[in-house]
Amino acid sequence: MRNVKKLISILMAGTLAFSMAACGDSGNGGSAASNSDADNAGNADASSDADASGDAGNSADGDGKKYSIGICQQLEHPALDAASEGFQDALKELLGEENVSFDLQNGQGEQANCATICNGFVSNNVDLILANATTALQCASAATSSIPILGTSITDYAVALEIDEWTGATGMNISGTSDLAPIEEQEKMLKELLPDTKKVGILYCSAEPNSAYQAKLFGEALQKDNIAFTEYTAADSNDIAAVVQSAVSEVDAIYIPTDNTMAGNTEAVYNIAVPAGIPIIAGEEGLCSGCGVATLSISYYDIGYKAGEMAYDILVNGADISTMDIEYAPNVTKEYNASICEQLNITPPDDYVAIEQ
Repeated sequence: MRNVKKLISILMAGTLAFSMAACGDSGNGGSAASNSDADNAGNADASSDADASGDAGNSADGDGKKYSIGICQQLEHPALDAASEGFQDALKELLGEENVSFDLQNGQGEQANCATICNGFVSNNVDLILANATTALQCASAATSSIPILGTSITDYAVALEIDEWTGATGMNISGTSDLAPIEEQEKMLKELLPDTKKVGILYCSAEPNSAYQAKLFGEALQKDNIAFTEYTAADSNDIAAVVQSAVSEVDAIYIPTDNTMAGNTEAVYNIAVPAGIPIIAGEEGLCSGCGVATLSISYYDIGYKAGEMAYDILVNGADISTMDIEYAPNVTKEYNASICEQLNITPPDDYVAIEQ
């Protein structure tokens, strides 16, 4: 009997050991299957997210999401530089500097360069493109219809994108901020500082549609005040000297809108206009610093910063860019170039602020 009981105990111990081993194998096998399923599910989710986002880019879900942003700046200029800086500062503050990377490239004023840059951003599958100035915006628009594009330093989006029925939003994968200052207020500035002006020359580059748009508005404001004007256009930087020389021989003052070609060649304009005694009202601060007497200026840093806030709303909050209205600068400032005003014997009123040189 004692041997039988001992045999039964041995058999029971063996059975228990086998059961535990089986449970252990089942647990390990279950964990492996579970991990495999989780990996597959994770890969499926990642695949699904990538498919859903399309061109949305190189980011990962969660608090540590990383964003890749391409910036195409049309050319080097203080105003455009300030807009790019404001945009980057806004997103660094809102996202955390460690969560966003920028690829800032400069088109050097050439459309072909801007097109190459924007196509490169699309190939790199960035999360969002900032197009700084009109040609950059047009090239970005041609490069992608799915990656969100924000513009800045754009005077008029309807003109730049050839939108006939303007509602305030583009209805496309594009929104942004405008650098359009109140044109009628700029015309009043000309009358205030240069009350004896009989004829005005409106100087701009014919290749820039936003400049032509501003020239039209300024001409309409002059017509209301019965001030004669003539438009003087340069096809590119090579024409500027000859065109300015022609203008200064025929007018009492010159108005230059926010024109990138002129902004990049202020020295050439200054060297002809100032010795001829012809004052220039400029569309923005950078132009005024180089060749103007005064400007009703916006802050390009501010409109860039606002574009950065819009980018955050799109990337993090899922805002629909196609319905986002174009934003404008909240404030304008009367500014003057102290050096050129002194050379031309012009004394601005007390509410004008001297531009820091």
